[in-house]
Amino acid sequence: MLYKRIRKLWKKPRINLKEATRSRLIAWRKQHTVERVEKPTRLDRARALGYKAKQGYAIARVKIGKGGRRREADRRGRKPSKAGLTHFTHGKSLQWIAEEKAQRRFPNMEVLNSYMVGEDGQYEFYEIILADPNHGNVRNDPNMKWLCNPASRRRVQRGLTSSGKKARGLK
Repeated sequence: MLYKRIRKLWKKPRINLKEATRSRLIAWRKQHTVERVEKPTRLDRARALGYKAKQGYAIARVKIGKGGRRREADRRGRKPSKAGLTHFTHGKSLQWIAEEKAQRRFPNMEVLNSYMVGEDGQYEFYEIILADPNHGNVRNDPNMKWLCNPASRRRVQRGLTSSGKKARGLK
């Protein structure tokens, strides 16, 4: 019942969580790009994607700049409109890039999944669920034992998370 209510609130966060969202985004904007957080902002989504509130699991919030990619300018007398600087897009989604940033920040942990927690005009914010494959709680959990397998290392770099598979056209 509680998770159903939380899910309903997060369907329209700008309406249902207006003041909370606004103050959160202002605070998050001032923080580092990858910030470890104590508990998930969206508990229902985190639990659905594999998060457990015990040692061996962590949540990281990542802010990532919105928009496409700009190419470096060629400084040799070109007309700016013909220089081909804009209208480039990544082959990856911003969510996948956010997961990779979290992986680089926490190299001993593996990315399980991620979900969006907010956006403003400049940034998108994602929470990334991380698990430590060397921790006893993860190793002894029958549903998470697969993560300890060496074949599961660096899954985010190989596009094996949910957002990675989606960007690769597998979903």
